[in-house]
Amino acid sequence: MKNFKLISSGHPVSTFLKEIEFVDNAWSLNQGRQSKVKVQREAQAIPIRGMVKSKVAGRESWDVHESRFTTISKQFPIIRAYLEGLAISLNGELSRSKIVRLKPGHAVYPHLDRGEYYRVRNRYHLVFDSKKGNILKCGEEKCWLQPGELWWFDNKEVHEAWNKSKAPRIHFIFDLLPR
Repeated sequence: MKNFKLISSGHPVSTFLKEIEFVDNAWSLNQGRQSKVKVQREAQAIPIRGMVKSKVAGRESWDVHESRFTTISKQFPIIRAYLEGLAISLNGELSRSKIVRLKPGHAVYPHLDRGEYYRVRNRYHLVFDSKKGNILKCGEEKCWLQPGELWWFDNKEVHEAWNKSKAPRIHFIFDLLPR
């Protein structure tokens, strides 16, 4: 496969799912993804790291490199700590990250991540929950990424996702700047 690479498996995702369940209205804390990004309007997200808005200074969001842990992320200390460990093990500098839920019958529509921010970073998906019927397509390749797996993914190619299962699909999506 050209656009996907399995990095590792066996990650303790049940711990992360429990942490999300513990936070009241976790999926409603931030709805910017649904309202601002048309191709991702059906996806819910919990932002863990985001761009530093004060650094925008006339740049498009895809050209802002500076990022920080979000205020919301303080409610997810286990996930934050695990992300920091992954960055060390993958020899990368933390950048933006979010936990994304795609409800049954919903999709992320075809798009590519453009701009300088994305050009220099690697994109990863740590799968928290996914049932058969969840498809991630990149270029001409299609994959079902399974719970506990960590994948590198080429978000610089046109990609999309569908949830044709009867359960939510939850991925922890994060970017690392290679050291």
